[in-house]
Amino acid sequence: MAKEYDDITLHKVQRLELEILKDFMSVCDEYDLKYFGLAGTGIGAIRHQGFIPWDDDIDIALPRKDFDRFLELVQQKFPEKYEVLNTKTNVNYPLMTTRLVLKGTKFREYALKNIDCDFGIFLDLYPFDNLCDDEKQFKKQARNAWFWSKILILRSVPHPVLGFKGFRAHLVQFICACVHYSMRILHINKFWIYKKCLNACTKYNHQPTKRIGFLCDTNPYSNMFDLDDLYPLKKLKFEDIELNFPKSLEKHLEYTFGDYMQLPPVEKRKNHFPFELDFGDYYENN
Repeated sequence: MAKEYDDITLHKVQRLELEILKDFMSVCDEYDLKYFGLAGTGIGAIRHQGFIPWDDDIDIALPRKDFDRFLELVQQKFPEKYEVLNTKTNVNYPLMTTRLVLKGTKFREYALKNIDCDFGIFLDLYPFDNLCDDEKQFKKQARNAWFWSKILILRSVPHPVLGFKGFRAHLVQFICACVHYSMRILHINKFWIYKKCLNACTKYNHQPTKRIGFLCDTNPYSNMFDLDDLYPLKKLKFEDIELNFPKSLEKHLEYTFGDYMQLPPVEKRKNHFPFELDFGDYYENN
């Protein structure tokens, strides 16, 4: 990792994220909403029975219908404790995920340090949408959703984090900066971009399909499941709770990450190490 937490600080971040998760689960379980852990949270559950030791976030997915319902309910159940952060609530938010933010805390990543949002310690929520069964139309859906999600980021971030280095990275960064400043000069509306992306993601939600997924990640195909591989959900130990995961989680992780049971080298152990971190008065009062 380029930057590292000390053990005490990381443990505090993880404790608060686990508290957010428990509140999230209490709402979903009360109202019978479907949800499941994915990505690094799944690796953590299988390999460590909790957080990956250096990880500082929890990734949770919900089908779009349950996702929308949860956002309504959490603002009724915990209006003083949590803020829902997405492009609908703050047009400056540049991602297609939603963050359930613990009020009174600050957690601002380096990549988002210049974004005008009240970032805090959060639970990362991924809305999963129906993916077209026709392969040609699905690839078009995926391309459109992925494209507009990256344009949304570039509207606010001139130099996004890249997964590669060297001349290619410098060239891509130059192109990204040109796109960013061109959109600023032309006053391209951020919410208009968000709506273009949302329309691509949700295009087939009016009809049943055999798979669902989130198309706006680095790889548009990394977070998708056949329904037969997803349900019925299974519970795995995650710290001191049991959390829902896809039925074929291991199959999905192997497809996405390869040998996920092997610890990666230190230099590839990534997290969201923050530019700004403040626990508020949480640990004073608890």
